[in-house]
Amino acid sequence: MSRGEPKPERNKVARSKERVNLQMIHETPVEVTSIVNSWAEKETNGLIKEVLPSGSVDGSTRLVFANALYFKGAWNEKFDASKTKDHDFYLLNGTSVQVPFMTSKKKQLVSAFDGFKVLGIPYKQGEDKRRFTMYFFLPDAKDGLPALMEKVSSESGFLDHHLPYQAVEVGDFQIPKFKISFGFEASKVLKGLGLVLPFSGQGLTEMVDSPVGHNLYVSSIFHKSFIEVNEEGTEAAAASAGVIKLRGLMSTDKIDFVADHPFLFVIREDMTSVVLFIGHVLNPLAG
Repeated sequence: MSRGEPKPERNKVARSKERVNLQMIHETPVEVTSIVNSWAEKETNGLIKEVLPSGSVDGSTRLVFANALYFKGAWNEKFDASKTKDHDFYLLNGTSVQVPFMTSKKKQLVSAFDGFKVLGIPYKQGEDKRRFTMYFFLPDAKDGLPALMEKVSSESGFLDHHLPYQAVEVGDFQIPKFKISFGFEASKVLKGLGLVLPFSGQGLTEMVDSPVGHNLYVSSIFHKSFIEVNEEGTEAAAASAGVIKLRGLMSTDKIDFVADHPFLFVIREDMTSVVLFIGHVLNPLAG
């Protein structure tokens, strides 16, 4: 798996700015697949064991770019596991499943907007200044997730403009425990979004130093992610080869937040507004 490597200037940037581990590997396709998957498993603390599926590397492969992101955060205020009880979670098809729900009587970061509510649960702060929060975007309607997702994808800055900043008294407050593992081949999605150059024969000439650089192209992008939410906090991983605008409805009454139907979740670093993970829960038991 050689005859191509990152250009020296790219190599220098990768090592200094991106903490990238660059390796020249002269092995068989099966061995390369195993090396990359072992690396991903180590970098994600064992949560993702196979980012490259069998057969994804062959004799024509010259380069494999892999990256991994691992996040484990404890809630700033943990949930009392003895209060976790099973309740109905309503699916988009009209049926329901019994799911363990966490609850609390403490004040929560909640805002109500037109057609949906948003909950923010902060994580304990580490030794640096970064502040991470998990946000739950819950549509009012039990089948309202598709419409909410459309708003998120079509309105610029939607997430940043719909975040709760004030802790309020809550009435009925229930959050399901869930675990999600998801993987897909992303090249078609990226091409659909307009990213076509890396998939052409000219797409990597500025990145890769190789006598056949003009013939190199990205053939596939494999992505896998994992996230688990429970009373302690969140463990998440992903691998793949301030103006505050509060538009919420202010109220002195207690706000109910019962996430008993499909919702969107986001893990965000609030100092920089960087989103680490985004996804939706259709069935907490389908992990």
